[in-house]
Amino acid sequence: MPQSDNEHRPMTSRDDAVFKVRGVSKVYRMGDVDVHALRSVDLDLYRGELVVLLGASGSGKSTLLNIIGGLDVPTEGTVIYQDHVLTTANDAELTRFRREHVGFVFQFYNLIPSLTAIENVRLITEISEDPMPAEKSLEMVGLADRKDHFPAQLSGGEQQRVAIARAIAKQPDVLLCDEPTGALDVKTGKLVLEAIKHINTELGTTTAVITHNAAIAAMADRVIHIGSGEIVSIEKNEVRADPADLVW
Repeated sequence: MPQSDNEHRPMTSRDDAVFKVRGVSKVYRMGDVDVHALRSVDLDLYRGELVVLLGASGSGKSTLLNIIGGLDVPTEGTVIYQDHVLTTANDAELTRFRREHVGFVFQFYNLIPSLTAIENVRLITEISEDPMPAEKSLEMVGLADRKDHFPAQLSGGEQQRVAIARAIAKQPDVLLCDEPTGALDVKTGKLVLEAIKHINTELGTTTAVITHNAAIAAMADRVIHIGSGEIVSIEKNEVRADPADLVW
C-alpha cells in the first residue's frame, strides 16, 4: 500500500544503496584553464528514496546527475550501480545501462511535435524490454484524457508530464530529473512535482531531482546541498511535504 504524502519514510540501510559514488571529480579543459565541476564527491543513493540535489547554477549538480545517469564519465573516482562499475564501462555498456535502468526528465520536454502524447510515450515502450502500457504511464501523471493531443495543444506543465510519462514507461529503476520545473510557473510546477512524487511512491522508483529552488527540498527524503563542486551538507527530512503545500 502506498504511503500517505506526509508519512515518515525511514532511511534504508547502507546495504540498500543503489548508487555508490566514491571520490568523483570532473575537470573540464577550457582553453588554458581547468574548470573543476566536481571535487572528490562521495555519495550513496538508496533504493526507493526521493532525493533533492540543491545548489546554485554552476554548483556541479547537473554534472553529478549526468555521471550517475551514465551520460558523462568522471575524470577521477568510481560510480557503482548495484554491482555494475559504471566508470569502467564502455560506450555500449553505458547505453545499455541507460536504456534498461534509467529514466531522464529534463527542463525542456524534447517531445516530437508531430506525434501525439501517447505516440511520444510509445517511442519508448516499443523499444523497451518490459514496459508498462503507454496509456497507464499517462494515467499515472494525470493525462489519460489528453493522450491524443499534440504537444502544441498542451500546456507547458502537461508537456512536462508527458515527458515524465515517457521516462517512466520503460519502468526504470531510477528516475533522474534535471530542473523539471525550471521553465514552469509555480502552480504548474507543483503539478509536475506531484507527478514525480506519485511515481516515486507508487512504483518505488529511486528518484533524484536537481534544482536551485530551495522550497522543493521539503518534498524529499534527503536534501543534498552542493556548492563549488562539493557536497556541502546532507539533511534528512523526517516528514516529506506534499508538493501542493510548497511555497516559493
